[in-house]
Amino acid sequence: MKKNGEGFDVRGMDRDIRPQDDFYHYANGRWLKKNHIPPHESRWGSFHMLRYDTEKKLRAIVLELQNKRNLKAGSPEKMVRDYYRSGLDMKKRNSLGAKPLAPWLLRIAGIKDVRSLVDTFAHLEKIGGGGPWGVMVDQDMKNSERYILYLHQSGLGMPDRDYYLEHDAESVRVRTAYKKHLRAIFVLLGKTRAQARRNAETVLRMETSLAEISMSKEDLRDVDKTYHKMRRPALARLARAVEWDSFFKIIGARNVREVVVMQPGFFKAVNGMLVRESLQDWKTYLTWHLVGGAAGLLSAPFEKQNFAFYGTVLSGTRKMKPLWRRALNAVNGNLGELLGKLYVQAYFGPDAKKKIVEVVEDLFRAYEARIKSLDWMSSSTKRKAVQKLRQMNRKLGYPDKWKNYRGLSISPDDYFGNSVRAALFEHARVMRRLTKPVDRGEWFMSPQTVNAYCSFGLNDVVFPAAILQPPFFSTNADDALNYGAMGSVIGHEITHGFDDQGAKFDGKGNRKTWWTKIDRARFDKKAWVLVRQFNEYTVADGLKVNGQLTLGENIADLGGASIAYDAYQFRLSKTGRKNRSGFTPEQRFFLGLALFERENRRPETEKTQVLTDPHSPGIFRVNGPASNLPEFYKAFGVQKGDLLYRKPKDRAKIW
Repeated sequence: MKKNGEGFDVRGMDRDIRPQDDFYHYANGRWLKKNHIPPHESRWGSFHMLRYDTEKKLRAIVLELQNKRNLKAGSPEKMVRDYYRSGLDMKKRNSLGAKPLAPWLLRIAGIKDVRSLVDTFAHLEKIGGGGPWGVMVDQDMKNSERYILYLHQSGLGMPDRDYYLEHDAESVRVRTAYKKHLRAIFVLLGKTRAQARRNAETVLRMETSLAEISMSKEDLRDVDKTYHKMRRPALARLARAVEWDSFFKIIGARNVREVVVMQPGFFKAVNGMLVRESLQDWKTYLTWHLVGGAAGLLSAPFEKQNFAFYGTVLSGTRKMKPLWRRALNAVNGNLGELLGKLYVQAYFGPDAKKKIVEVVEDLFRAYEARIKSLDWMSSSTKRKAVQKLRQMNRKLGYPDKWKNYRGLSISPDDYFGNSVRAALFEHARVMRRLTKPVDRGEWFMSPQTVNAYCSFGLNDVVFPAAILQPPFFSTNADDALNYGAMGSVIGHEITHGFDDQGAKFDGKGNRKTWWTKIDRARFDKKAWVLVRQFNEYTVADGLKVNGQLTLGENIADLGGASIAYDAYQFRLSKTGRKNRSGFTPEQRFFLGLALFERENRRPETEKTQVLTDPHSPGIFRVNGPASNLPEFYKAFGVQKGDLLYRKPKDRAKIW
């Protein structure tokens, strides 16, 4: 098999390892040994190489724009070019230091009572957050034809509440480094070391109080535990210290009559903090969150200090990404669809879209057949599952309608200002949803994103153009690779619509119980098998994977591989079977599956991942499904005594 995207590169395999014992390293072992993690990355593998390749393509687009003259004011090309230029201008950024923050620091300094404190929360929310809670506008989970305002817990500087509350070695390591980081940021703001130390203690104490009242990451996954619709009077009673009329007016939601409070207990407790904590301590807290959130947009010392904690401590990354990548990331994040339209025109042709449509059709056909043949689901629930599947929308490559950025002002010499204006522009756009019907054509990823997602509320699966590239997908590739790698991803996202949370939503995107009680009990029992299995996997320093936190992704991985295999068998019935390089079509399919998760990871990244991320580490996303799939057992002759062998009664099978 060839290396040029047509097939799996066998040179990356380690044939000294038995596939029956460790398929992940059998398929990827030699590649993993030869490809060390670059100093500017926390992990390195096929997924990240594709992201880097996409960044280089985007850079080529932007560099071409740099040489063009007389670009029309307000044109996508000029906005992209000027934003990128402003990020590259380190001379200007260094000369300013923290000065761009002055208006916001002045607002914080002017806080004189609880009302002006909460008003400041609202103003900071409009530029990306900074207070103890956040807002978002999304479909009403129980009425998917309308938008509603959600209020949710926030306010922590570390990735998860457990870093504040637990006393295991990793939590202590990160927490200790976080204290140093806080002190360093305050010193950069001009505080003495003594003042910085006191400020750091204040921030950590207040964030620890917020962590104590925050919902756990496991409960945050449960859509039923985070949906509490309230009328305005009920919200006022829940948090009496908050002048909600003023807060909603500032964020642009003046006529809101009801909201979804995702964590009522959190808001009730925060209300107590508003009264109990001194205004000076709140000012210190907000100053940190303002500066911490903006550090990457300021001078080099702020940017380097920000990287020292979030890049090195949490992820183990040795060096910051080069300036061009950092500036490009900001353009991507704030002008995503402007840059995305240019990317699609240059790199995503009609042949690729035609081929992916064919693969997706096969996946949906296979999924429907799999649902109809389930031996644990009643016929009435099967009918509703098939109905939901048929209603699922498929978004491939790029949106039919692009976002409009008219009115957004971008300057070539105001990096921080560009980011603030872009944030305010996006906030206003999102808040306007409250007065409009649901836009079922909207995308929540740009076309140049190497990723994919499933939306429960829209009941759609989305595959941006950038992920539909070699090594995962190509019009010239062996179908085994296309279905094993990209097909499994497609199946994964479809399965999210039927995972432990997605299965709570009907075909129109409403939270609705459409299962019989017996069927749901059977489903939960089958899902618990995966929880137990993944709880046994360990990473750096003996930390274990959290089977409950990762359940949705693990269900999607298992279902995705199963359905992609079925779809590939359907494709083989049309194209015919053919061995390549000594591998059967089925063996090549699983090699393609293993390719998608091929990566080396730094220990710090592994530990942060299992403590915060609903995705399991790559090795378990390959060996886990393989140990449960009878198709894998047959393809590689797995028998009792092999390390990946599980007794039939111990294997997980859901969809």
